[in-house]
Amino acid sequence: MLKKLDVRWHARAGQGAVTAAHNLAEIIAQEKGAYARAFAVYGAEKRGAPVVAFTRLSDRPIRDHSEYMEPDVVLLLDPTLVGLVNIVEGTKEGATVIINTPLKKEDMIKRLNLEGFKVYTLDANRMSREEIGRAIPNVPMLGAFFRVMNLRDKEELAKEMKELLESTGKFSDELIQGNINALKKGFEGVQ
Repeated sequence: MLKKLDVRWHARAGQGAVTAAHNLAEIIAQEKGAYARAFAVYGAEKRGAPVVAFTRLSDRPIRDHSEYMEPDVVLLLDPTLVGLVNIVEGTKEGATVIINTPLKKEDMIKRLNLEGFKVYTLDANRMSREEIGRAIPNVPMLGAFFRVMNLRDKEELAKEMKELLESTGKFSDELIQGNINALKKGFEGVQ
């Protein structure tokens, strides 16, 4: 079990960052002795507006409800936000950055001046389009997060995610399976 991990998600409304932040908290909170909290900051804007979501994970009860954190991990679901927001602002030294992009990791490090960070990339939009028919990158990004942080093996994560999606009663079996496939692709495809 991890001691403490602060995660910040940067996306646009409609890309599932808020849902992913909550799903991460739900999955981790199933562990004995684990605590998790997820929340987001956004206004009344419509689909496409910038959104920031947060997940706090700890082995102790979480009493801090503020959005202030020094993230250990930053996930960028939409690289068009670069220039609009500083994705690494306030991060811990050597923080992990996971980016949804079809570009190579080395190109993103150079383009975003990410020397000194642990940078990982995956084309989460492509993965989600292939599996659910829409570019909603949250689930492949969640798979990448679990792989990079070494918090679950792929099959255990897929089982927990399936149970979580089924418990909502909102999704068809086909959409649940598409999301599980996208999760696995994110887990396998992060570089």
